Amino acid sequence: MKIFTMVLALVFMILCFHNSGMAQQKEKSRMKEESITMERPKSADWKHFKKPDDATLRKNLTPLQYKVTQKEGTEPSFQNEYANNKRDGIYVDIVSREPIFSSKDKFESGTGWPSFTKPLAPENIVTREDRGFFAVRTEVRSKHGDSHLGHVFPDGPPPTGLRYCMNSAAMRFIPKEDLEKEGYGDYKKLFQTK
Repeated sequence: MKIFTMVLALVFMILCFHNSGMAQQKEKSRMKEESITMERPKSADWKHFKKPDDATLRKNLTPLQYKVTQKEGTEPSFQNEYANNKRDGIYVDIVSREPIFSSKDKFESGTGWPSFTKPLAPENIVTREDRGFFAVRTEVRSKHGDSHLGHVFPDGPPPTGLRYCMNSAAMRFIPKEDLEKEGYGDYKKLFQTK
């Protein structure tokens, strides 16, 4: 009888351990899915984007992306991903994925950072006075993601005379051939030849 009770207890412990392991595996899988959702929300979601907490942002952004977008940092000039990007497409906020700039408005400024004459979607851009670094500048932020993107200066080419000097680390580039697939099909018309 004693042996039977011990075997029964052992079987019960194995079943509990197995169920506990399965529950942990399901929880890890759920957390991974949520993390992927935060990292790569569907583009249509940017209008309803809710900014994650700081711990989630730190986890899902590279240290440079976090420093630039959340701490108003600046990446090194001439050593960033999009300064020399000549491909057709749009740039979206790395955090919220809201559309912010188009390659159609990009120009070579000689500064070593991607520069644009105007935003693709002005309603997705917020500007504010920045008195850091012993100067008064105009900071550019994304509206929905509240990400620091860069600064705008009044020394750009026509037609606007503006230079939106942005950080590559604050943006993700969507090439024109991927616009539909990524959920930005409305912007395909910008790149259609007449």
